[in-house]
Amino acid sequence: MIIGAFLLIPTITFSQTVKSDQPWSVRMAESELIRWPEAWQLDFQKQMKWDYCHGLELQAMLDVYDRYGDKRFYEYALTYADTMVNADGSIKKYKLEEYSLDRVNSGKFLFRIYEQTKEEKYKKALAMLRKQLDTHPRNADGGFWHKKIYPHQVWLDGIYMGAPFYAEYAFRNTEVNAYQDVINQFLMAARHTYDPQTDLYRHACDVSRQERWADPVTGQSQHSWGRALGWYAMAFVDALEFIPEHEAGRDSMLIIYNKVAEQIKRLQDKKTGLWYQVLDRSGDPGNYLESSCSAMFVYSLLKGVQKGYIDQSYLKVAEKGYKGILKHFIKVDHNGMVSITKVCAVAGLGGKNYRMGDYDYYIHELVRDNDPKAVAPFIMASLEWEHLQDMKALLNQK
Repeated sequence: MIIGAFLLIPTITFSQTVKSDQPWSVRMAESELIRWPEAWQLDFQKQMKWDYCHGLELQAMLDVYDRYGDKRFYEYALTYADTMVNADGSIKKYKLEEYSLDRVNSGKFLFRIYEQTKEEKYKKALAMLRKQLDTHPRNADGGFWHKKIYPHQVWLDGIYMGAPFYAEYAFRNTEVNAYQDVINQFLMAARHTYDPQTDLYRHACDVSRQERWADPVTGQSQHSWGRALGWYAMAFVDALEFIPEHEAGRDSMLIIYNKVAEQIKRLQDKKTGLWYQVLDRSGDPGNYLESSCSAMFVYSLLKGVQKGYIDQSYLKVAEKGYKGILKHFIKVDHNGMVSITKVCAVAGLGGKNYRMGDYDYYIHELVRDNDPKAVAPFIMASLEWEHLQDMKALLNQK
Protein backbone atom coordinates (compact mmCIF):
# COMPACT_ATOMS: atom_id res chain seq x y z
CA MET A 1 0.00 0.00 0.00
CA ILE A 2 1.09 3.60 -0.55
CA ILE A 3 1.49 5.72 2.54
CA GLY A 4 -1.02 8.57 2.56
CA ALA A 5 1.61 11.24 3.18
CA PHE A 6 2.80 10.90 -0.36
CA LEU A 7 -0.57 11.93 -1.73
CA LEU A 8 0.13 15.48 -0.57
CA ILE A 9 3.21 15.79 -2.74
CA PRO A 10 2.66 16.87 -6.34
CA THR A 11 3.81 14.32 -8.87
CA ILE A 12 6.42 15.53 -11.34
CA THR A 13 5.24 14.54 -14.79
CA PHE A 14 7.60 13.47 -17.53
CA SER A 15 7.39 12.58 -21.18
CA GLN A 16 7.02 8.86 -21.79
CA THR A 17 9.69 8.92 -24.48
CA VAL A 18 13.44 9.41 -24.18
CA LYS A 19 15.42 11.24 -26.85
CA SER A 20 18.05 9.05 -28.47
CA ASP A 21 20.42 11.96 -29.16
CA GLN A 22 21.04 12.61 -25.45
CA PRO A 23 24.14 11.33 -23.58
CA TRP A 24 23.73 7.92 -21.96
CA SER A 25 23.75 9.42 -18.47
CA VAL A 26 20.76 11.63 -19.30
CA ARG A 27 18.92 8.87 -21.16
CA MET A 28 19.25 6.49 -18.23
CA ALA A 29 18.25 9.17 -15.72
CA GLU A 30 15.20 10.18 -17.78
CA SER A 31 14.16 6.56 -18.07
CA GLU A 32 14.25 6.30 -14.29
CA LEU A 33 12.04 9.38 -13.93
CA ILE A 34 9.47 7.70 -16.16
CA ARG A 35 9.86 4.31 -14.52
CA TRP A 36 9.57 5.67 -10.97
CA PRO A 37 7.55 8.96 -11.05
CA GLU A 38 8.20 9.48 -7.33
CA ALA A 39 11.71 8.97 -5.96
CA TRP A 40 10.46 6.98 -2.96
CA GLN A 41 9.43 4.27 -5.43
CA LEU A 42 13.06 3.60 -6.39
CA ASP A 43 14.27 0.08 -5.66
CA PHE A 44 10.80 -1.31 -6.41
CA GLN A 45 9.34 0.16 -3.20
CA LYS A 46 5.61 0.40 -2.46
CA GLN A 47 6.03 2.53 0.65
CA MET A 48 8.49 5.06 1.97
CA LYS A 49 11.97 3.95 2.95
CA TRP A 50 15.22 5.68 3.93
CA ASP A 51 17.66 3.41 2.21
CA TYR A 52 21.12 3.40 0.66
CA CYS A 53 19.67 2.66 -2.79
CA HIS A 54 17.67 5.89 -2.73
CA GLY A 55 20.70 7.88 -1.67
CA LEU A 56 22.86 6.21 -4.29
CA GLU A 57 20.55 6.91 -7.21
CA LEU A 58 19.58 10.42 -6.14
CA GLN A 59 23.27 11.24 -5.82
CA ALA A 60 23.64 10.14 -9.44
CA MET A 61 20.62 12.25 -10.45
CA LEU A 62 22.21 15.30 -8.86
CA ASP A 63 25.43 14.53 -10.73
CA VAL A 64 23.44 14.65 -13.99
CA TYR A 65 21.87 17.94 -12.90
CA ASP A 66 25.30 19.40 -12.04
CA ARG A 67 26.65 18.50 -15.47
CA TYR A 68 23.71 19.21 -17.76
CA GLY A 69 21.61 21.69 -15.76
CA ASP A 70 18.21 20.04 -16.24
CA LYS A 71 16.27 21.05 -13.12
CA ARG A 72 13.95 18.05 -13.31
CA PHE A 73 16.69 15.88 -11.84
CA TYR A 74 17.30 18.28 -8.96
CA GLU A 75 13.56 18.60 -8.25
CA TYR A 76 13.24 14.82 -8.25
CA ALA A 77 15.87 14.53 -5.50
CA LEU A 78 14.48 17.54 -3.62
CA THR A 79 10.99 16.03 -3.49
CA TYR A 80 12.35 12.90 -1.83
CA ALA A 81 14.42 14.94 0.62
CA ASP A 82 11.43 17.12 1.49
CA THR A 83 9.26 14.05 1.98
CA MET A 84 11.68 12.14 4.20
CA VAL A 85 13.23 14.91 6.31
CA ASN A 86 10.92 16.45 8.88
CA ALA A 87 11.02 20.09 9.97
CA ASP A 88 13.07 19.24 13.07
CA GLY A 89 15.69 17.35 11.04
CA SER A 90 14.47 13.89 11.98
CA ILE A 91 14.15 11.39 9.13
CA LYS A 92 11.18 9.17 8.48
CA LYS A 93 11.96 5.45 8.78
CA TYR A 94 15.43 6.14 10.22
CA LYS A 95 16.21 4.54 13.57
CA LEU A 96 19.52 5.34 15.23
CA GLU A 97 19.31 2.27 17.46
CA GLU A 98 19.58 -0.01 14.41
CA TYR A 99 23.14 1.22 13.87
CA SER A 100 23.15 0.38 10.18
CA LEU A 101 25.82 1.91 7.93
CA ASP A 102 23.37 1.52 5.05
CA ARG A 103 21.26 4.34 6.49
CA VAL A 104 24.25 6.68 6.57
CA ASN A 105 24.93 6.44 2.83
CA SER A 106 21.46 7.83 2.10
CA GLY A 107 22.54 11.13 3.59
CA LYS A 108 25.19 11.97 1.00
CA PHE A 109 22.79 13.60 -1.43
CA LEU A 110 21.58 15.90 1.37
CA PHE A 111 24.86 17.82 1.29
CA ARG A 112 23.90 19.31 -2.07
CA ILE A 113 20.24 19.70 -1.15
CA TYR A 114 21.30 21.80 1.83
CA GLU A 115 23.73 23.74 -0.35
CA GLN A 116 20.92 24.68 -2.72
CA THR A 117 18.10 25.33 -0.24
CA LYS A 118 19.92 26.40 2.94
CA GLU A 119 17.02 24.86 4.86
CA GLU A 120 18.06 24.18 8.43
CA LYS A 121 16.27 20.84 8.58
CA TYR A 122 18.76 19.33 6.11
CA LYS A 123 21.71 20.55 8.14
CA LYS A 124 20.17 18.95 11.23
CA ALA A 125 19.54 15.69 9.38
CA LEU A 126 23.16 15.55 8.23
CA ALA A 127 24.36 16.22 11.79
CA MET A 128 22.12 13.43 13.10
CA LEU A 129 23.56 10.91 10.62
CA ARG A 130 27.08 12.04 11.47
CA LYS A 131 26.30 11.61 15.17
CA GLN A 132 25.47 7.95 14.57
CA LEU A 133 29.14 7.33 13.83
CA ASP A 134 30.13 8.57 17.30
CA THR A 135 28.28 5.71 18.99
CA HIS A 136 28.20 3.13 16.20
CA PRO A 137 29.51 -0.26 17.46
CA ARG A 138 33.14 -0.97 16.58
CA ASN A 139 35.72 -3.73 16.78
CA ALA A 140 38.86 -3.32 18.87
CA ASP A 141 40.78 -1.89 15.89
CA GLY A 142 38.19 0.85 15.40
CA GLY A 143 36.41 -0.72 12.45
CA PHE A 144 32.66 -0.11 12.33
CA TRP A 145 30.35 -3.11 12.53
CA HIS A 146 28.36 -3.39 9.32
CA LYS A 147 25.15 -3.32 11.35
CA LYS A 148 24.21 -3.88 14.97
CA ILE A 149 22.51 -7.13 13.94
CA TYR A 150 25.84 -8.27 12.41
CA PRO A 151 28.19 -7.93 15.42
CA HIS A 152 31.94 -7.77 14.81
CA GLN A 153 31.41 -8.07 11.03
CA VAL A 154 33.25 -5.97 8.46
CA TRP A 155 31.71 -6.01 4.97
CA LEU A 156 33.31 -4.28 2.00
CA ASP A 157 29.80 -2.96 1.25
CA GLY A 158 29.85 -1.10 4.54
CA ILE A 159 32.97 0.87 3.69
CA TYR A 160 31.08 2.54 0.86
CA MET A 161 28.02 3.05 3.06
CA GLY A 162 29.87 4.93 5.78
CA ALA A 163 33.31 6.22 4.82
CA PRO A 164 32.58 8.60 1.89
CA PHE A 165 29.82 10.32 3.92
CA TYR A 166 32.15 10.53 6.91
CA ALA A 167 34.94 12.03 4.76
CA GLU A 168 32.68 14.59 3.10
CA TYR A 169 31.13 15.65 6.40
CA ALA A 170 34.59 16.10 7.89
CA PHE A 171 35.67 18.19 4.90
CA ARG A 172 32.59 20.41 4.88
CA ASN A 173 32.61 20.92 8.65
CA THR A 174 36.37 21.15 9.25
CA GLU A 175 36.47 18.04 11.41
CA VAL A 176 40.20 17.62 10.87
CA ASN A 177 40.48 14.96 13.59
CA ALA A 178 38.04 12.68 11.77
CA TYR A 179 40.24 11.97 8.75
CA GLN A 180 42.34 9.39 10.59
CA ASP A 181 39.19 7.48 11.52
CA VAL A 182 38.01 7.54 7.91
CA ILE A 183 41.37 6.28 6.64
CA ASN A 184 41.38 3.52 9.24
CA GLN A 185 38.10 2.13 7.90
CA PHE A 186 39.74 1.43 4.53
CA LEU A 187 42.96 0.00 5.96
CA MET A 188 41.12 -2.11 8.51
CA ALA A 189 38.85 -3.62 5.86
CA ALA A 190 41.84 -4.53 3.70
CA ARG A 191 43.57 -6.31 6.59
CA HIS A 192 40.50 -8.35 7.49
CA THR A 193 39.28 -9.33 4.01
CA TYR A 194 42.45 -9.85 1.97
CA ASP A 195 43.02 -13.44 0.85
CA PRO A 196 46.66 -14.00 -0.21
CA GLN A 197 45.83 -17.29 -1.94
CA THR A 198 43.60 -15.61 -4.53
CA ASP A 199 45.11 -12.11 -4.19
CA LEU A 200 41.57 -10.77 -3.77
CA TYR A 201 39.47 -9.12 -1.09
CA ARG A 202 36.66 -11.33 0.12
CA HIS A 203 33.13 -10.10 0.69
CA ALA A 204 33.37 -9.84 4.47
CA CYS A 205 35.03 -10.93 7.69
CA ASP A 206 33.63 -11.81 11.09
CA VAL A 207 36.40 -10.63 13.36
CA SER A 208 34.99 -12.72 16.24
CA ARG A 209 35.00 -15.85 14.02
CA GLN A 210 31.62 -16.88 15.46
CA GLU A 211 29.42 -16.93 12.35
CA ARG A 212 28.84 -20.21 10.53
CA TRP A 213 29.78 -18.55 7.23
CA ALA A 214 33.15 -17.39 8.61
CA ASP A 215 36.40 -19.31 8.22
CA PRO A 216 37.35 -20.48 11.74
CA VAL A 217 40.93 -19.26 11.30
CA THR A 218 40.64 -16.05 9.23
CA GLY A 219 37.00 -15.13 9.88
CA GLN A 220 36.60 -14.43 6.17
CA SER A 221 33.62 -15.31 4.00
CA GLN A 222 34.05 -17.96 1.33
CA HIS A 223 34.20 -15.86 -1.82
CA SER A 224 35.04 -12.55 -3.46
CA TRP A 225 31.73 -11.08 -4.56
CA GLY A 226 31.80 -8.71 -7.53
CA ARG A 227 29.61 -5.98 -6.12
CA ALA A 228 31.35 -6.04 -2.74
CA LEU A 229 34.64 -5.19 -4.45
CA GLY A 230 32.72 -2.65 -6.54
CA TRP A 231 31.47 -0.87 -3.43
CA TYR A 232 35.00 -0.85 -2.03
CA ALA A 233 36.48 0.50 -5.27
CA MET A 234 33.90 3.32 -5.45
CA ALA A 235 34.43 4.15 -1.79
CA PHE A 236 38.11 4.92 -2.44
CA VAL A 237 37.56 7.41 -5.26
CA ASP A 238 34.61 9.08 -3.52
CA ALA A 239 36.38 9.48 -0.16
CA LEU A 240 39.90 10.34 -1.33
CA GLU A 241 38.83 13.65 -2.88
CA PHE A 242 37.82 14.92 0.58
CA ILE A 243 40.92 13.75 2.48
CA PRO A 244 43.82 16.25 2.45
CA GLU A 245 46.90 15.02 0.59
CA HIS A 246 49.15 15.59 3.60
CA GLU A 247 47.02 13.40 5.88
CA ALA A 248 48.98 10.47 7.34
CA GLY A 249 47.77 7.15 5.96
CA ARG A 250 46.31 8.58 2.77
CA ASP A 251 49.27 7.13 0.87
CA SER A 252 48.39 3.69 2.29
CA MET A 253 44.85 4.14 0.98
CA LEU A 254 46.27 4.84 -2.47
CA ILE A 255 48.43 1.70 -2.32
CA ILE A 256 45.38 -0.44 -1.51
CA TYR A 257 43.26 1.27 -4.15
CA ASN A 258 45.96 0.58 -6.73
CA LYS A 259 45.89 -3.06 -5.65
CA VAL A 260 42.11 -3.11 -6.15
CA ALA A 261 42.58 -1.59 -9.62
CA GLU A 262 45.10 -4.33 -10.46
CA GLN A 263 42.61 -6.98 -9.38
CA ILE A 264 39.89 -5.40 -11.51
CA LYS A 265 42.19 -5.40 -14.53
CA ARG A 266 43.29 -9.00 -13.97
CA LEU A 267 39.73 -10.31 -13.65
CA GLN A 268 38.23 -8.47 -16.63
CA ASP A 269 36.68 -10.92 -19.09
CA LYS A 270 38.85 -10.73 -22.20
CA LYS A 271 35.99 -11.26 -24.64
CA THR A 272 33.32 -8.90 -23.27
CA GLY A 273 35.30 -6.52 -21.06
CA LEU A 274 32.93 -7.28 -18.16
CA TRP A 275 33.20 -8.92 -14.74
CA TYR A 276 31.66 -11.95 -13.08
CA GLN A 277 29.29 -12.20 -10.13
CA VAL A 278 31.76 -14.35 -8.16
CA LEU A 279 35.21 -13.00 -8.93
CA ASP A 280 37.32 -15.87 -7.61
CA ARG A 281 35.29 -18.28 -9.77
CA SER A 282 35.27 -16.18 -12.94
CA GLY A 283 34.26 -18.26 -15.96
CA ASP A 284 33.12 -21.26 -13.92
CA PRO A 285 29.83 -23.06 -14.70
CA GLY A 286 26.81 -21.18 -13.38
CA ASN A 287 28.70 -17.94 -12.86
CA TYR A 288 27.53 -14.97 -14.92
CA LEU A 289 28.67 -11.54 -16.05
CA GLU A 290 26.99 -9.05 -13.72
CA SER A 291 26.16 -5.42 -14.48
CA SER A 292 26.34 -3.62 -11.12
CA CYS A 293 29.91 -4.64 -10.34
CA SER A 294 30.91 -3.97 -13.96
CA ALA A 295 29.50 -0.42 -13.80
CA MET A 296 31.10 0.19 -10.41
CA PHE A 297 34.51 -0.93 -11.64
CA VAL A 298 34.31 1.26 -14.74
CA TYR A 299 33.25 4.29 -12.69
CA SER A 300 36.02 3.76 -10.16
CA LEU A 301 38.72 3.35 -12.81
CA LEU A 302 37.60 6.36 -14.86
CA LYS A 303 37.41 8.62 -11.82
CA GLY A 304 40.65 7.17 -10.40
CA VAL A 305 42.55 8.01 -13.59
CA GLN A 306 40.97 11.44 -13.82
CA LYS A 307 41.99 12.22 -10.22
CA GLY A 308 45.48 10.82 -10.69
CA TYR A 309 45.06 8.01 -8.16
CA ILE A 310 46.00 5.28 -10.67
CA ASP A 311 48.00 5.08 -13.88
CA GLN A 312 46.45 6.26 -17.16
CA SER A 313 46.87 2.77 -18.61
CA TYR A 314 43.70 1.81 -16.74
CA LEU A 315 41.73 3.90 -19.23
CA LYS A 316 41.98 0.98 -21.67
CA VAL A 317 40.43 -1.34 -19.08
CA ALA A 318 37.66 1.17 -18.34
CA GLU A 319 36.97 1.82 -22.03
CA LYS A 320 36.64 -1.89 -22.78
CA GLY A 321 34.38 -2.29 -19.76
CA TYR A 322 32.16 0.66 -20.64
CA LYS A 323 31.71 -0.50 -24.22
CA GLY A 324 30.98 -3.99 -22.89
CA ILE A 325 28.22 -2.60 -20.66
CA LEU A 326 26.61 -0.80 -23.60
CA LYS A 327 26.79 -3.90 -25.78
CA HIS A 328 25.75 -6.61 -23.33
CA PHE A 329 23.68 -4.97 -20.58
CA ILE A 330 21.94 -1.89 -22.01
CA LYS A 331 18.61 -2.36 -23.77
CA VAL A 332 16.53 0.40 -25.41
CA ASP A 333 12.83 -0.04 -26.26
CA HIS A 334 10.79 1.64 -29.03
CA ASN A 335 10.13 4.70 -26.82
CA GLY A 336 13.83 5.14 -26.15
CA MET A 337 13.45 3.85 -22.57
CA VAL A 338 16.82 2.59 -21.37
CA SER A 339 17.18 -0.49 -19.17
CA ILE A 340 20.22 -2.09 -17.60
CA THR A 341 19.96 -5.87 -17.32
CA LYS A 342 21.57 -8.75 -15.39
CA VAL A 343 21.69 -7.09 -11.97
CA CYS A 344 22.10 -9.21 -8.86
CA ALA A 345 19.27 -7.89 -6.67
CA VAL A 346 20.95 -8.63 -3.35
CA ALA A 347 23.58 -10.80 -1.71
CA GLY A 348 24.48 -10.95 1.95
CA LEU A 349 25.70 -13.17 4.75
CA GLY A 350 23.99 -14.69 7.76
CA GLY A 351 20.67 -13.13 8.76
CA LYS A 352 17.27 -14.64 9.51
CA ASN A 353 17.11 -16.70 6.33
CA TYR A 354 20.67 -17.79 6.85
CA ARG A 355 23.09 -17.18 3.97
CA MET A 356 26.28 -19.24 4.03
CA GLY A 357 27.90 -17.28 1.22
CA ASP A 358 28.89 -20.37 -0.74
CA TYR A 359 29.26 -20.37 -4.52
CA ASP A 360 25.80 -21.84 -5.10
CA TYR A 361 24.24 -19.07 -3.02
CA TYR A 362 25.79 -16.19 -4.95
CA ILE A 363 24.92 -17.53 -8.41
CA HIS A 364 21.29 -18.25 -7.51
CA GLU A 365 20.25 -14.97 -5.88
CA LEU A 366 17.56 -13.02 -7.78
CA VAL A 367 18.70 -11.33 -11.00
CA ARG A 368 16.61 -8.42 -12.34
CA ASP A 369 16.66 -5.35 -14.57
CA ASN A 370 16.96 -1.71 -13.48
CA ASP A 371 18.04 -2.29 -9.93
CA PRO A 372 19.38 1.05 -8.60
CA LYS A 373 22.62 -0.64 -7.58
CA ALA A 374 23.40 -0.87 -11.30
CA VAL A 375 21.44 2.13 -12.59
CA ALA A 376 23.28 4.68 -10.44
CA PRO A 377 26.83 3.39 -11.08
CA PHE A 378 26.04 3.26 -14.80
CA ILE A 379 24.94 6.91 -14.73
CA MET A 380 28.06 7.81 -12.74
CA ALA A 381 30.33 5.86 -15.09
CA SER A 382 28.63 7.49 -18.09
CA LEU A 383 29.23 10.96 -16.66
CA GLU A 384 32.92 10.17 -16.20
CA TRP A 385 33.04 8.79 -19.74
CA GLU A 386 31.29 11.86 -21.17
CA HIS A 387 33.71 14.13 -19.33
CA LEU A 388 36.60 12.17 -20.81
CA GLN A 389 35.20 12.55 -24.33
CA ASP A 390 34.84 16.31 -23.79
CA MET A 391 38.48 16.52 -22.72
CA LYS A 392 39.59 14.56 -25.78
CA ALA A 393 37.57 16.84 -28.05
CA LEU A 394 39.08 19.91 -26.41
CA LEU A 395 42.61 18.58 -26.83
CA ASN A 396 41.94 17.72 -30.47
CA GLN A 397 40.72 21.28 -31.11
CA LYS A 398 43.93 22.68 -29.62
